[in-house]
Amino acid sequence: MKPDIRTIYFAAALAAVTLSAQSAATADVKITPLGSMEGEFCQLDRAMILEDPDGTRLLYDPGRTVAGPDDPRLGKIDAVLISHMHGDHVGDKHIAAPGNGDCKSTKFPVSALPNTNAANIAHVKSAKIVTGSEMPKFFAAKLKSLGSDPKNSQLVRFGASRKVGGVTITTVPAVHSNGIAGGMIGGELGEMLNAAGLTAYAGPPTGYVLTFSNGLAAYLSGDTGITAEQETVVRDHYKAKLVVINIGDTFTTGPKEAAWVLNNLVKPESIIASHANQPSTSGGKIIEGTRLALFKKLTKAKVHVPLSGRTMSFNDKGNCTGGC
Repeated sequence: MKPDIRTIYFAAALAAVTLSAQSAATADVKITPLGSMEGEFCQLDRAMILEDPDGTRLLYDPGRTVAGPDDPRLGKIDAVLISHMHGDHVGDKHIAAPGNGDCKSTKFPVSALPNTNAANIAHVKSAKIVTGSEMPKFFAAKLKSLGSDPKNSQLVRFGASRKVGGVTITTVPAVHSNGIAGGMIGGELGEMLNAAGLTAYAGPPTGYVLTFSNGLAAYLSGDTGITAEQETVVRDHYKAKLVVINIGDTFTTGPKEAAWVLNNLVKPESIIASHANQPSTSGGKIIEGTRLALFKKLTKAKVHVPLSGRTMSFNDKGNCTGGC
């Protein structure tokens, strides 16, 4: 007896869907740092692109080292994630173009005020801006003034989640300040805040946990100190296997504190150091005596250095499979 043609089509479609799901589950997440100097990890490097196996691309804290919306390294961007409103994360100014050479020669001659580098990029790329706290209202106003849909500024508060493409995004607590400088506000109000030495408050800063379509959970710490949620939420609930953590000291966890967080609270498989606040490599090699060198020495899990332009790949277990 011949099989019905509809049965054949259904079986073929089911096989295709199954194969696609299996492919996504075994594919890797790609992470590309966008620093100021190619092949180096410099003092104000924060920005990273995180790409899901399904092609969804998220830009994290573009700050000052992405050369605006026309930076050739950006490509397609589906969403911009901002941990907090400080200029080195949201982008009050930025490099004119990606550079080569010594980290000490980095300059940021292009002003992005009052819009911010993040809003300018989201506008040109037709990307969403996904933030927690009270930040979405600020970015909605910026997008509207640029001619974009203010609804592209989207909220996700602690305990909830939002999906962009194949990536589930949630925010987690960070302990830091989150003031909006007068220059980002502009006009008379901005001038009054600057004159008074004050900033506008945008609610608490945030970190992120991203769950990718291959099952990998990654924790992006933002600027933070030690928090209880790094164990109870990040490790116990989300089971993060990859961590991007700030080691700059004074303003965030220093290398000793960050190492303690990872060794005792989060316990990931892999770590990408961030926010060192000093030139950390020369010729792509770690400079001895730096915070990065100390952090790498103190941390039990594998530490990967975010050399600008070098793409690293991670599997669902958080292990690096290439580019590290």
